[in-house]
Amino acid sequence: METNGAVAPTDDKERVITVKEFMGEDFLLDTETARRLFREGAQNTPIFDWHCHLSPKEIYENREPEDIAALWLGGDHYKWRAMRSYGIEEQYITGDASGYEKFKAYASMMPACIGNPLYHWSHLELRRYFGIEETLSDKTADTIWHRANERIHAGGFTPRGLIEKSNVAALCTTDDPADTLEYHQLLKAEKGFSCRVLLAFRPDKALGIEQPGFPDWISVMEQTAGEGIGSFATLCEVLKKRIAFFDSLGCRASDHAFGRVPYAEATELQLEEIFEKGVARAPLSQWEMEAYRTALLQAMAREYARLGWGMELHIGPMRNNNTRMFQALGPDAGFDSCADDAAAHNLSRLLDSLDVEGNLPRSILFALNPKDNYVLSTMLGNFQNSDAPGKIQFGSAWWFNDHIDGMREQLRTLANTGVLGRFVGMVTDSRSFLSYPRHEYFRRILCGMLGEMVEEGWYPADMDTLVGIVRDISYENAVRYFGI
Repeated sequence: METNGAVAPTDDKERVITVKEFMGEDFLLDTETARRLFREGAQNTPIFDWHCHLSPKEIYENREPEDIAALWLGGDHYKWRAMRSYGIEEQYITGDASGYEKFKAYASMMPACIGNPLYHWSHLELRRYFGIEETLSDKTADTIWHRANERIHAGGFTPRGLIEKSNVAALCTTDDPADTLEYHQLLKAEKGFSCRVLLAFRPDKALGIEQPGFPDWISVMEQTAGEGIGSFATLCEVLKKRIAFFDSLGCRASDHAFGRVPYAEATELQLEEIFEKGVARAPLSQWEMEAYRTALLQAMAREYARLGWGMELHIGPMRNNNTRMFQALGPDAGFDSCADDAAAHNLSRLLDSLDVEGNLPRSILFALNPKDNYVLSTMLGNFQNSDAPGKIQFGSAWWFNDHIDGMREQLRTLANTGVLGRFVGMVTDSRSFLSYPRHEYFRRILCGMLGEMVEEGWYPADMDTLVGIVRDISYENAVRYFGI
């Protein structure tokens, strides 16, 4: 490993400070055990990215990008938030500035992002895909812009090319029940692409009865399903049929996001009245929204359990906080944050209501607010059983937590309260085809933590077992869990 020497005065003497190489070969791997675990258990292990937001249309069409700005900055609200915090004008973020101008603006911000995972992700991506080891800044922006674009124009940067180069064996996109799924059907019929592109059932619009667009979504769903939806009972039946259709195309997961975990009980008559109010855009009480969401989620979860799907519950986002920018740019533009609602009580009642019926599916609980880490990680043990080892999972550090501290906290919490060796591992949660070095980032952090445990004498230096644990968490556990 290369080191750089720096000299700093101490009293009347001088001492040499040894500085590690920036993001060198042993980045985040501070022990010999960690380095060996990464090399033998993680480095070349395939990726199963079972939660992402990649576009199946873009994967099917497989077009070369215009330049690095289109590939790197389009739709990436992580980068957009940081650029706004740095003081960059919206014109250079989501506005009509050229790709070159947007790239220059992003590069100018980069040195100030010390401690932000964007700094590591960006440089990992430059290295792994472009072979560029210079650090990104205003000074190097022009050189990196030209070198990256030369590589892009030479070919190999299509969505499928990047996926295969990243050693991705399978991925799950995020698909609304009303989607026609035409691109998934086309991809399923394709030959010669090594990655399996699977579906994930994401019925947030079906659950969002209070949203202004709910009646419009019902209309679209009617067109896709080929039948009218005039009642809550009919909606449940239509969604049951859509779940069966998704399953026929290889779907293995559902995906739900809740700022507040719902749980409220209601009669069939009350649910029909609530549905009618939602379609009519009439005001709804908090109880009515929760009763509707609870009943609809229970109806869908019964199908997930029957089919052996995994049910992902992403808990804690507070979305579209900035009304002015929401009106200008719409959702997913970088104006979401962590909510702080209590999660434990409703989550317990929701899971228990399905468990007592024998209909609790495999479930993965994600905490966006780290205050809920122990709430969710200890909830797992309440509902585990031997029919599916690791049936209830504590999801990886997600969104605002997928940095060094957040990943270590999630891993340590799970290790403290559950069985880390059954963990189904990392997901990108990304819209970018360049995001796969985040798996490397996670794997280095995982190996670093396990290496520390061994060298502190907390766990024996049984390398066969340790390498197996690393491979399981990196890939194999998820393959078994989702049954692919």
